Amino acid sequence: MNARTIGPREDEAHLASTKTLILEQQDIRRAIKRMAHEVVEKNRGVEALVVVGIEKGGTWIARDLALELARIENSDTTFFPLDVGHFRDDVPRTRFERDFRPWEMVEGKTILLCDDVLYTGRTVRAAFDALAQFGRPASVQLAVLVDRGHREFPIRADYVGKNVPTSRDEFVKVFEDQVEIERRER
Repeated sequence: MNARTIGPREDEAHLASTKTLILEQQDIRRAIKRMAHEVVEKNRGVEALVVVGIEKGGTWIARDLALELARIENSDTTFFPLDVGHFRDDVPRTRFERDFRPWEMVEGKTILLCDDVLYTGRTVRAAFDALAQFGRPASVQLAVLVDRGHREFPIRADYVGKNVPTSRDEFVKVFEDQVEIERRER
């Protein structure tokens, strides 16, 4: 028999879990529509705007925001996903960059950076580094579906679907049809 070390993340079956639903599908749709209208108002249209979704959670939010912006302004909106894994400072660098280089989509444009949850700010900081590899945008604005606080970097969102005060013991889980907070207790 081989010995095996069990870490706290591997042995979570014994933890009691409580879940609280904070956004349903219609709430998410309303939040995205509201944020899209705020983006149009702040930028006076979408002509020089590029919507960028931080993979994985921010991709569908960016897609839905881009679709809503296109609908509101009756014009095409540029959208692309951004993999920031290589630029994170708190995870091992095991992933490789893609060959996709959207230079012409970033240089001199207003970037609407989208993510599902804003927590410590580390993912957004990594996204800034990733965007810098593609060129120099005129400006970067941040849209998040949920802002849960607990920042480690001085980053704030320009557009927020919902502010949700949380403790560090809680996890915010975002799905396309709902957002919930899960609290695990021993």
